[in-house]
Amino acid sequence: MNAAVQVETVLKEWLGNDLLDYRGEGHEETVTVSRESLHALFTRLKNDPLFDLDVLMDLAGIDLLEFPKDGKDGGVRGSSKERFRVVYHLYSSKTSQRLRVKVPVSELDPVVSSVIDLYSAADWMEREAFDLMGIKFEGHPNLKRVLTHKDFVGHALRKDYPAKQGQWLLELDDMMDELGEAPDDDDHLSEMVPMNIGPSHPATHGTFRILCRLDGETVVKAVHEAGYLHRGFEKSVERSTYTQVVSYTDRLNYCSALMNNVGYCKTVESLLGVEIPDRTRIIRVILSEVSRIMDHFVCCGACLVDIGALTNFWYLFNVREKIYEVIEGLTGHRLTNTFVRIGGLCHDLQDGFVEDLKAVLADVPKAVDDVRGLIAKNQIFADRTVGVGRISGEDALNWGFTGPCLRASGVNVDLRKDDPYYGYEEFDFDIVLGANGDTHDRIMVRLEECLQSLRIIDQALKVLPDGPINIEDPSIVLPKKDEVYGSIEGLMNHFVLVYDGIKPPVGERYDFTEAANGELGFYVMSDGEGRPYRVKVRPPCFLLYSALPALVEGGMIADMVATLSSLNIIAGELDR
Repeated sequence: MNAAVQVETVLKEWLGNDLLDYRGEGHEETVTVSRESLHALFTRLKNDPLFDLDVLMDLAGIDLLEFPKDGKDGGVRGSSKERFRVVYHLYSSKTSQRLRVKVPVSELDPVVSSVIDLYSAADWMEREAFDLMGIKFEGHPNLKRVLTHKDFVGHALRKDYPAKQGQWLLELDDMMDELGEAPDDDDHLSEMVPMNIGPSHPATHGTFRILCRLDGETVVKAVHEAGYLHRGFEKSVERSTYTQVVSYTDRLNYCSALMNNVGYCKTVESLLGVEIPDRTRIIRVILSEVSRIMDHFVCCGACLVDIGALTNFWYLFNVREKIYEVIEGLTGHRLTNTFVRIGGLCHDLQDGFVEDLKAVLADVPKAVDDVRGLIAKNQIFADRTVGVGRISGEDALNWGFTGPCLRASGVNVDLRKDDPYYGYEEFDFDIVLGANGDTHDRIMVRLEECLQSLRIIDQALKVLPDGPINIEDPSIVLPKKDEVYGSIEGLMNHFVLVYDGIKPPVGERYDFTEAANGELGFYVMSDGEGRPYRVKVRPPCFLLYSALPALVEGGMIADMVATLSSLNIIAGELDR
């Protein structure tokens, strides 16, 4: 079902007049439908073999209050009477087909049907759109705020909400409305203890809170929340130029910041319709795979520490620190790098970078082997991880899992193979799969993926071409310093780009990369000005964390700690 004309024909047959608009363009295939037809359409899109769209990849609430109304909107707006919109991105794990569905929502009645009965991933997605946009999802069983606090007034991502207006939380949300009361007529259940785990706890990194009802040490029920970091990424970037946004992306998954740079710039370049130079393409691949190794080392090292195995942490982190030294030599920063640029890179590789990188990466196989040697046949490790936090492949897809956590459940999905970009199809590497979808497999998959990343880096270094690292377009890339200092044209161009910013054409784009924790997607809307109208991030950790109760209920408190660590939740991806 790949031909656009087939999709349009089938949807017209299904929807009739409820199909408000259709636009076909590769991964940007988009339909706009009435809200009355939404749930029935999603039921067919998920279950009909013509589409088989079994993953709700993302959901974005949009406020069109300030979007152009003169008709020159690139087909983005739809109607001048439309204040809000819900944008869904659907994906098929079997065919890699994607479809964007847009639903207009009026200001007077901002209600659409919930699809949580079809996709578990819709739980927090819909709560987020309700929280930050005020869009209501009829049928959602727990439609309450998920990022801002219970006493928050207004909706922070609406265009008429002041960006600097903060609001204090005066009284903690005890979340007992979600946990529920134990029945008084059952002596055993009434004795169960509600207990907070986090946010002030090493295992929850000071940013997660899980409220449990315990029967001894067994978790009978768990509810959880985020919101303790609250960076406000999506609000902040609307006040920044497209280039300034790059530094904000560093703080999403700060354990592999360069991958965030790459994912965002790739999306804006797609919106601009530009192709980056071959040298830049290969450098981005190298830096992404190096970042994947660093990120996996953080996850595996920290997870093993959380279950009592400290030695492994040093084996992994010693090598990771050496990699950081090489990255710092290239970018000038260790953790948050802001190195990638729209249309290229900040600067080229320094002399000796390739040799330094090869020397450091030579230590990676030994570190991985040392760790696997300590845990592979270790009975304590097996008891703490095998069967713990288990999730089936079907359920993982339903919750929107991507990346190593999905592959640990045996689902063979990797964008580097299924939707290859930057020439990944030219590299020889294996997709690593688990069988049980438990904490054990999530650790082991990541360790093996580090070795596969080494294979990719080795091949990429061998084909790294000479040539420019930025495109030749003065409307996108800053002029060289000698031009700025030596000519009035260069100076003017510099100031125009810095103050006015890059101006993509009016339109929208969703693009994605295989980041360390899964699909990192950016949905970018442009109104033709120098600042993004809307940037919605699809962070893999948000969906992984939303599923935590389903993984830990029925297990022990200690199992919850191991499970949470194996998911590798990075708080910067939650509180956007």
